[in-house]
Amino acid sequence: MLNISISNFRQEVPAATETLLHCTTSTAASSALVKHLRIHTGEKPFSCPHCSMSFKSSGKLKRHIRVHTGEKPISCSLCEKSFSDTSALRSHARVHTGEKPFSCTLCPMSFARLGTLKKHSRIHTGEKPFSCALCPKAFARLDYLKKHERSHTGEKPFSCALCPKAFLRHDLLKAHSRIHTGEKLFSCTHCPMSFAQRSYLKLHSRIHTGEKPFICTLCPKSFARPGQLKAHSRIHTGEKPFSCTSCPKSFAQSNQLKVHSSIHTGEKPFRCTLCPMSFAKSYQLKVHLRIHTGVKPFSCTLCNKAFRHAKTLIEHTNVHKGEKPFCCSSCEKSFGDSSSLRQHSRIHNRENSTVVLSAQDPLRILTP
Repeated sequence: MLNISISNFRQEVPAATETLLHCTTSTAASSALVKHLRIHTGEKPFSCPHCSMSFKSSGKLKRHIRVHTGEKPISCSLCEKSFSDTSALRSHARVHTGEKPFSCTLCPMSFARLGTLKKHSRIHTGEKPFSCALCPKAFARLDYLKKHERSHTGEKPFSCALCPKAFLRHDLLKAHSRIHTGEKLFSCTHCPMSFAQRSYLKLHSRIHTGEKPFICTLCPKSFARPGQLKAHSRIHTGEKPFSCTSCPKSFAQSNQLKVHSSIHTGEKPFRCTLCPMSFAKSYQLKVHLRIHTGVKPFSCTLCNKAFRHAKTLIEHTNVHKGEKPFCCSSCEKSFGDSSSLRQHSRIHNRENSTVVLSAQDPLRILTP
């Protein structure tokens, strides 16, 4: 055994620790020396009663136990937040001061915490130390791995307070909540439309750019959305998975079944807010509203006329072309548009009418 004498302290220590005398650190009190020696010996005599962790000092154990108890006795004087230890408070204080002492040596970014800098540095090194046990994927951060693991477990810990939906990640819940609030942060740069989620804006923008990245492998067609490609592929396979419960018909797309079902139910869920009319299909309401607004979005490029319906514009162009594709079934006459044919057909209807006087109303003519 070796005797070590330090101001008011004498303690016998194992001879194996003799090399520790070369350390330049000195302490004034016996307890401080004992604590210091644990740096060299690696001894951790203070064990947590809640988990397998152990510590070199009672103070560190005390701070650790707050992880289990949730105790946060140290409060920020500038906001309502509180913390389990002073180091966490010091890191938090930089939120208020804006101080970012930890700078990246490879790019201009700097951070309030050393741990955040370490995580950031993996962007440059490409290091991904956290691997999934169920697939070949690896991640730069532990929280990324934990989020990924939910795709295997099906766990959805982030629940909406306003509807039954739940989500894998907090950011997905936050984006979903805008459905309830009506908030639309993502605006289109080409038109006045805005969206609750960035992904919706990305899909919408393809209307303007014409981008169609989802290509059919069986024909030259391509689509802006993956769902459109999936629905289209059923044309080739003949698959019609959406069956009507009221008749033998089945459909390739769910929206086709939904529209068809209104034939059986008589449901017209799309109501006009300006008159009593209602419609089975959303586009029918959209077209109807033009009666109230006076909007005529389909303009002729050869004259100043504009129309509410695309079909009416197409028929109108026959006037300029001199084409008359609408033929009367009762005579040889033909017309450029369907409305002119209908008006003409009334002549034949009157000619074919049998004049029968109603017994109840002698002035009323009954037609067959």
